[in-house]
Amino acid sequence: MTPTRLRWVMNLWPPFLFNSIHVQHIGADWRSARVVLRKRPWNRNYVNTQFGGNLFAMTDPFWMLLVMHALGNDYIVWDKAGAIEFVKPGRSDVFAEFHLSDADIQSLLEEAASGGKVLRWFDTHVVDASGEVIARVRKQLYLRRKAPKTATT
Repeated sequence: MTPTRLRWVMNLWPPFLFNSIHVQHIGADWRSARVVLRKRPWNRNYVNTQFGGNLFAMTDPFWMLLVMHALGNDYIVWDKAGAIEFVKPGRSDVFAEFHLSDADIQSLLEEAASGGKVLRWFDTHVVDASGEVIARVRKQLYLRRKAPKTATT
């Protein structure tokens, strides 16, 4: 699947579509993504700010997807854990950006080379249009190099 096709699919995926989460960009090289959570009457909380569950949901799949595609089919990649710290109320549309560096990829490849599991935390800030941090999200990924396939006789 291409990044453009995945972006379209994710934007039509009901958990994103019905919560006004919109994937604006997935890099052609699978190294970056940008997501917006639009504030709407149906996705705000009781005190008229962005619902915390949506703040986490808008960030949920992206580190796993970026790492999975950057490493290729020889690796198993799963979400292992997640945490969110609410910094201030989201009173408008909010954004999250994800950037996977060459150094991150090289480090993951080196750690996974022995075949053992690798656990790595990735951090993302959810910000408003002025760049003020609304929430800090941490996602822990599990990855492991797949065992080589053996020929059956």
